Amino acid sequence: MKTRLCEVFRIEYPIFAFTHCRDVVAAVSRAGGLGVLGAVGYSAEQLEIELSWIDAHVDGKPYGVDFIMPASSADMPTGDPQQMYAQARAMIPERHRRFVDELIKRFDLPDLPPGEPEYGGVLGWTPEVYRQQVEVAFAHPIKLIANALGSPPADVIERAHREGVQVAALAGKVDHAERHVANGVDIVIAQGTEAGGHTGDIATMVLVPEVVDAVAGKAQVLAAGGIARGRQIAAALALGADGVWTGSVWLTTAESDATPEVMNSYLHATSSDTVRTRSFSGKPARMLRTPWTQAWEAEDSPGTLPMPLQNILIAPAMSRFFHAHKAHLMFAPVGQVVGQLRQVRRVRDVIHEMVEEYVATVGRLDEGLAGGTDTQS
Repeated sequence: MKTRLCEVFRIEYPIFAFTHCRDVVAAVSRAGGLGVLGAVGYSAEQLEIELSWIDAHVDGKPYGVDFIMPASSADMPTGDPQQMYAQARAMIPERHRRFVDELIKRFDLPDLPPGEPEYGGVLGWTPEVYRQQVEVAFAHPIKLIANALGSPPADVIERAHREGVQVAALAGKVDHAERHVANGVDIVIAQGTEAGGHTGDIATMVLVPEVVDAVAGKAQVLAAGGIARGRQIAAALALGADGVWTGSVWLTTAESDATPEVMNSYLHATSSDTVRTRSFSGKPARMLRTPWTQAWEAEDSPGTLPMPLQNILIAPAMSRFFHAHKAHLMFAPVGQVVGQLRQVRRVRDVIHEMVEEYVATVGRLDEGLAGGTDTQS
């Protein structure tokens, strides 16, 4: 399972693993892939702690960091984070506030204990915060930066290239991919609608070859969406991809930081149990269908707000869901491949099984081609 990206990153397998869990990042890289830490939920101070831990536990193997630097979002205030939160909250319409208060009552969510801080909402996708995160990341021996929503800013791409860091960006359409290449992105992640988290509406099987053809000779391509097994990796490489970008499969590993309730939801979900919804961030993201996502689709819903206001709006409810151990009723991001995740396994075992199945799949195809040749001769 060798491609050009294995040479670029000096990794054994072209398996890239997106995760918000540092333990998974280190385990994937140690097992021969490349772990990528999702930074959006971290303050600059916490990200420094996470990356320092990875440095100490990755055994010198390469890893990357994924940011959310959206090409478009609501106009946000700048300055001190606490001031930003306060000003952002003031931008939220009263009708939306009342709706969230009603949902808190509907789901019978308890008040937080005295002194327990309330989740404030993710500001990591605002320029003020993600630029602080980028500064932290470049102070560590990272080998890749990735952006989930559009190309990174030009100065970030230029700095990455000066420091020998590869730049990747997700694309849900061919024109996204072409724009990334024009902006200097090295790796296009062609992410199909099957994927968990923020995703478009074109299927992986259709999108990957379109992107491969569009950027041929200009950038390398990772296939994403619906990939958790060796057979799916073989299919991605057959479509012309140089590797795979995976995410959902790591949510049910022993190293995952998913809560027991959310983990149980993943293990018992089918591939039909996910939905693309704006109810968490304000942009379409795939997650398990829950009473929370259904509430935002109901007739009495005021509709969602632009990123990042939607996440700031729902912050009080999120705090209470997590405190009540009911997070699985609200937010469980995962792709359609969740229907294949039926047991908890260690990261190294997942990688090993992926490689074994890939080799068996390619071998079976080779036998079929050889058999067909013999028959024709």
